[in-house]
Amino acid sequence: MMPPSPPAGNPDHRRTITMNTHKPMIIYGTAWKKDQTARLVEQAIGLGFRAIDTACQPKHYHEAGVGAAVALCVQRGLNRSELYLQTKFTPLPGQNPRRLPYDPEATIGEQVRQSFHASLTNLQTSYLDALLLHSPMPTAAQTLEVWQVMEQLVQQGGVRQLGISNCYDLRQLRQLTDSATIKPAVVQNRFYAETRYDREIRAFCREHGMVYQSFWTLTANPHLLSHPILNALATTHRRTTAQILFRHLTQIGVTPLTGTTSPLHMREDLEIADFELTQEENQAIHALYA
Repeated sequence: MMPPSPPAGNPDHRRTITMNTHKPMIIYGTAWKKDQTARLVEQAIGLGFRAIDTACQPKHYHEAGVGAAVALCVQRGLNRSELYLQTKFTPLPGQNPRRLPYDPEATIGEQVRQSFHASLTNLQTSYLDALLLHSPMPTAAQTLEVWQVMEQLVQQGGVRQLGISNCYDLRQLRQLTDSATIKPAVVQNRFYAETRYDREIRAFCREHGMVYQSFWTLTANPHLLSHPILNALATTHRRTTAQILFRHLTQIGVTPLTGTTSPLHMREDLEIADFELTQEENQAIHALYA
């Protein structure tokens, strides 16, 4: 067993990234961690992470495990207001039909509300910092229908901001943005070559003040991590190539997710706040995937 973490509220040796509630620098992702979720989230918070991503989707996430870790850290002195908790409403096609967090026979609007309340219970919180639609619905009208129910949750005070994940079609994002009363604040996508690294979507996010969050950032890009340019920069800055890529992304306005289970890598991920790349260095990295 790991030794207990130091009290989460004490500013001791741990690295904590100062962040705006709406714009964390880096986020700890909790997909596929199953029964290890609570232990790993507690560890991540103990080391200094203040933004956690999950989903009300038992197929891939253990949302209640996230909540158990958060509750333990709060008991130790961490203020809930210091944390950015982000979860998702996952439509039926993305769920395990044997482990549904809502009634499959209910209307889509009721499914959103049931999922939201399940997330509050699972996370042991009275509000969400962000609620994301896990993927666009089959039609624009259905996406808007879900979004309007999510807007009601914001208006009722249960959610601070809204976003969408796995949205790789700029037309879908533009249509949602044009139609929504409460505009998307977050777009969370896989960051990889198959979508040309979402160049157009990232540009749209910058133009409209949205935060672009990247996942699968390291796993999908071994060619970047092994490139001589990143290796040279890692040597220059005395960092790992993963730290160089993460820092580059944060400096160009991307918020990466990291799902590492290694305490060492958690510390290294948090340490990206301790150095900066020059404009020329960022341009050299950007040219590798532009």
